[in-house]
Amino acid sequence: MDGNGRWAKQQGFLRTIGHENGTKSVRITVEACAKLGIEALTLYAFSTENWNRPKLEVQTLMKLLISSLKKEIKTLQENNIKLNCIGNIDKLPSSAQKQLLEVIEKTKTNSRMTLTLALSYGSREEIVQAVKAISDKVKNNIISTDDIDEVIINQHLYTQNLPDVDLLIRTSGETRISNFLLWQIAYAELYFTDVLWPDFREHHLYEAIADYQKRERRFGKISEQIKL
Repeated sequence: MDGNGRWAKQQGFLRTIGHENGTKSVRITVEACAKLGIEALTLYAFSTENWNRPKLEVQTLMKLLISSLKKEIKTLQENNIKLNCIGNIDKLPSSAQKQLLEVIEKTKTNSRMTLTLALSYGSREEIVQAVKAISDKVKNNIISTDDIDEVIINQHLYTQNLPDVDLLIRTSGETRISNFLLWQIAYAELYFTDVLWPDFREHHLYEAIADYQKRERRFGKISEQIKL
């Protein structure tokens, strides 16, 4: 979800206003995905690198996270959506952690869709943590190096209970991944749009999905094999 700051600058507002308007796009996108029958949606809300932003902006984002969770729990319940989180949430302020865990607990039995927030998340950090955990198990003779495969690595990632990514959408015209789900997007289809996140609406989501549906996903095979 990229472009909140640039959107605010274009409107002559402070960057924080852009983040506030971005929450509207979150609600619209989540509800649209649920209506479409999408089973898993992951939103990159706050990266490990975002901690380096100006202190006031970070504080505002944390307050916005808390207020949004309070406001949206009713929407999550009404739409039977389960909230999940990936990332190093221990770095979040205690008040944000408390509100986040409360909503996760209240929605844990919902089954229509899993909404995952990537908070204080960085894919490189995730992979480092996985390597350390696997190394500890090897050192303690719980597993051997011969046991290590893609399944074992998946089991030690934050996303162990989520499917691999099918479609990755990035807004605002940037065409980079920015340390997001690097392992999980190995065969994802990538879609980049110039639309700034606060302006992202249902029809933009549909355009991305329509583009995805036109693509041939071969997973290393050739077209003739896929058509058999």
